[in-house]
Amino acid sequence: MDDVHECAEGLKVALKANGITLPSLGVDMPSFAGDYPPPLVALGNCNMATARRLAEVLHKAAAR
Repeated sequence: MDDVHECAEGLKVALKANGITLPSLGVDMPSFAGDYPPPLVALGNCNMATARRLAEVLHKAAAR
């Protein structure tokens, strides 16, 4: 995915398919002005339940 907005949306959809919502997931707008190419996707904050669910899904995927 070349477009950072599509990338962020794709991640949001994939996380949702696994029962995970990161409320502040989005494009890091200041990264457009910086020297770090390409722009960054900001994962943002989440509560402990979401962090645990994310870790669970990642561990399960890593075991495949």
